[in-house]
Parts: sequence; structure tokens; C-alpha cells
Amino acid sequence: MSVADPTLAGTGPRQDARLAIGWALLAMFLFICLDSTAKALTAHMPSGQVVWARYTFHALILVVLLRGGLVPRLRTARWRMHLFRSALLTAMTLLYFSALAFIPLADATAILFLTPILVTALSVPVLGEKVGPRRWASVVVAFVGALIIVRPGTGTMELAAVLALGAALVNAGFHLTTRLLGATEDTLTTLLYPALVGTVLSTLFLPLVWTPVPLPVWGLMALLGAIGAASQYCLIKALTHASPVTIAPFNYTTLIWATLLGFVLFGELPDGWTVLGAVLIVGAGLFIYWRERVLARSEAPTP
Repeated sequence: MSVADPTLAGTGPRQDARLAIGWALLAMFLFICLDSTAKALTAHMPSGQVVWARYTFHALILVVLLRGGLVPRLRTARWRMHLFRSALLTAMTLLYFSALAFIPLADATAILFLTPILVTALSVPVLGEKVGPRRWASVVVAFVGALIIVRPGTGTMELAAVLALGAALVNAGFHLTTRLLGATEDTLTTLLYPALVGTVLSTLFLPLVWTPVPLPVWGLMALLGAIGAASQYCLIKALTHASPVTIAPFNYTTLIWATLLGFVLFGELPDGWTVLGAVLIVGAGLFIYWRERVLARSEAPTP
């Protein structure tokens, strides 16, 4: 998945913006490598089996690295919320990987960038936040961009694009749930639960979708989990050196990598309509980001 969750802030000193940006850029590149690997695997197996590989190998890496520190990290009074949040992420992964099997990588990435837009819209009923007319206008512009990319009724890829839209919606729920957990939850706890819950849920359904794969493909499946773990590590490192607000704009560099890797690995290039839709979505997202920064400064207490 190529949209990072900027609410998973680290706990270290935030003092080196340049280092944070470097880690963030590496994380965004790895997110697209994750998506590209998942897309390649869907040519060999059902999407549900790819989801299983993504979470199982990721969980194995975390278990090995943490060893005796695993159980203490899982102890939390809000475990029910963690389970719900983790189930949302698993569902989002399944929807997104299913979409990647049928639509270009850049198209799916652009649609997934609706996530922060949807978070803005849903924060009103879920979190009770106030959204002004300018941010609502940005929400509308972003949805127009999504409709341009999806182009309902124009081709056989419509259903796959709807899956990507569903992934963005569920991802927004995941982000909102992360906000509800608040800053009191340990970062490793918020990372462990999705990996373990995703492994358990995907394993339950694995017998229904299992397809035998040759040995080299197993290596690709392990690589998927390793990239997932590495991308999250880079994101945490970025957030230990700067606030989420600092690195949020760099999420959009994934569109560049998605276009490049989509062409190199799969011979895909976005058409003019996709580029137009992506510009509208990214522009709306950046405007909302800028507007929230302006509001945060205006509401900050004067020293």
C-alpha cells in the first residue's frame, strides 16, 4: 500500500527534518515496491493468498526481531480497538491487491490517494471535527478526479477501480481508528497488531484460495513480507526525526515511483485522463494539508 499513515508517530527526538525526509522518501519507494511485488504475485495466485504472504512473512520477521519483547508489546487496555483497526487494514489490503491484479499500478495509487480526502470528510461524523467550505470544496474536487480515473461505464476495468475506491474508503477508516487510539499507544503495539491479526485472518481463509506455487515464487512471497516490514521501519525512523505534518507531502512521491515501476515492470503508462484525475486528487490533498497547517497555526497559543 502506498499511502502511509502519518498518525503513527514515533517517540524519539524530532530535530532533523532533512533526515526525516530522507527516511520518508525511502519509505514511499518501498511502499511502491511492496505494491509492485504484490501485483507480480497476483499473476501466480489469488489475491487472498498474496495477502497471507504479505502479513505472515512480515509477522515472522517481527517475531524474530522482538523475541521476548513480543508479549509485553501486545498488552494494552484497548486491545479491542486494535483488533478492529487491524481487521480494517487486512480488508483494505485484500481490496487493494485485488484491484492491482487488473488495473495499472499508477491508477490504483492515484485512487488510493483519496484516503486523506475521505479522512477529512469522515472526521466530521466520526471525530466531531469541523471542516470549512474550502476543505469541502477540495473533497468534491478530489472525487471528481476519482471519477475521471474510474470513468464509470466505460470499460471492463470499472469493477477493479471500484475495488481500489473501496480500499481507499476502508483505509480512511483505518486512519480514523488510529487517531481514536491516540498518542498514548506504543508505536510497536500499533504495528504488531496489524501484522499478527492479518496473519490470523488470512490464514483462516487460506484453504479456500490456496494455489500451489513453485519454489522461486515462495522467495517472492517472502520478499513481500520483508518489504512490508522495511517500509514500516523507514516510516517510524522518519517520524522519530520530524512530525507527521513535515513528511505528509512526500507521500505523493509514490505516484512518481508507481508510474516508473509500472512502466518498467509491467509495461503500463497512465493515459491522459488518469493523469488529469491524479492531478486533481493530489492538488486537493495538498490543499487540505496546507489548510490544516494554517488552521493549526491560527489556533496555536501565542507565546
